[in-house]
Amino acid sequence: MQAESRLRRGDLEIAEPLDSQPDAADLACEVRGVTKLFGAVAAVDGVDLAIERGSLTCLIGPNGAGKSTLLGCISGLLRIDAGSVVVGGRDVTRWTAHRRASAGLATVFQTTPPLAHLDVLGNTMVGCHPWTRAGLVEAMVRAPWERREERRIEDEARHALELVGLADLAPAPAASLPLGQLRLLAVARALAQRPRILLLDEPAAGLRGGEKARLGETLRALEQQGLTLILVEHDMAFVGSLADRVVVLDRGQVIADGTPAHVRADARVVEAYLGSATL
Repeated sequence: MQAESRLRRGDLEIAEPLDSQPDAADLACEVRGVTKLFGAVAAVDGVDLAIERGSLTCLIGPNGAGKSTLLGCISGLLRIDAGSVVVGGRDVTRWTAHRRASAGLATVFQTTPPLAHLDVLGNTMVGCHPWTRAGLVEAMVRAPWERREERRIEDEARHALELVGLADLAPAPAASLPLGQLRLLAVARALAQRPRILLLDEPAAGLRGGEKARLGETLRALEQQGLTLILVEHDMAFVGSLADRVVVLDRGQVIADGTPAHVRADARVVEAYLGSATL
């Protein structure tokens, strides 16, 4: 297997695709006929999806539509029952979630409580463990003259905090942060993994206007630096101000796919949301 390389695009260091030969469509991720069953219920039902590199895609749909389940199928946290997942030209369907994380997939969950006994910097450093050679704990217990890896981890973590605007809070107790900053901290922890693809499950849920705006600015800046982002969201106003592309799911299937303006005007989307004001 060819060794994975790293490069910097703008201020964000991300992994090169596992396959050094770029595919014709310049795709970061492909979901091919993916089905995920819970008993007799198909939460995701034969979904095909191709995500371009450096794009920001939002998955929307009513509760139970299969959005978070699809995200779990991509990340490897859920084992699929049919189909395949391809990342950077490599079939990762049988890969564990940890192996996919090491290969460039990072996930930000809707609820990501901080490690209360660590400060903001320490919480972010934890995110570096998928790519360290020795592991975070082993690196931390080395003698000072042997702590090169620990210093690299700290530098990566500080850089991730700068990207989300939390650098000044590095020494602050993580448990003291308000919800909006905790969400940004979760993003920073994921960025410390050096991802090529960042998966976010309802990152704006529960945020106030200013917090949501800050999160949106951060995600747009990351996209501009070459990171591929896939978000699950409910807030269509937030989605409309942010996404290049919106994919609408209902009952485990894609019912619309296009720009925010396109999906707003789609009768199937309105019907799926029962005319909800969120549209």
